[in-house]
Amino acid sequence: MNWIVVAGFAGLFLLVLAWYLSSTAGRLDRLHRKIDTSRLALDAQLLRRSSVALELSSSGVLDPASSLVLADAAHRARTTSDEDDATRSRAESDLTAALDAALEYPEDVAEVRASDVGAELLDELDAAIRRVELSRRFLNDAVRACRQLRGQRAARWFWLAGRTALPQSWEMDDTPPAGLGAR
Repeated sequence: MNWIVVAGFAGLFLLVLAWYLSSTAGRLDRLHRKIDTSRLALDAQLLRRSSVALELSSSGVLDPASSLVLADAAHRARTTSDEDDATRSRAESDLTAALDAALEYPEDVAEVRASDVGAELLDELDAAIRRVELSRRFLNDAVRACRQLRGQRAARWFWLAGRTALPQSWEMDDTPPAGLGAR
């Protein structure tokens, strides 16, 4: 009779352990899918931001020097979309710096906003910048949660993540231009 109780507890323990490992592996899988979709969403928002920046630079509402610098930075950001994350992150941060330089002063922004085309492009740019901030935040939150879950002993000991590479957060300067926020 005693061995039956021990076998029952051992079976129950193995059943609970299997359920826990299965649910943790499922959660890891969902987090990895969320990271993939968040990375694709961030990519789309970065491309949208660079497209709007290119439109703004070619619209004729900025001064020629700012237009040239902004067009160059936006073009570099678009062409590095297939390169590694570090190179692309630098290019996107350079685009942020170019946007900040072109739209640094509220007076310049008001001058651009005075034209219909400029107002429309600035509103579109403001929306694109906000979406980039949100997309990057969602991606980095998912990466943080995944790394935290993968750091647990059970996930490491039982290889619950399989051979999936450890996800990396996306670091870049995505602060909106100083003059754009002051309306």
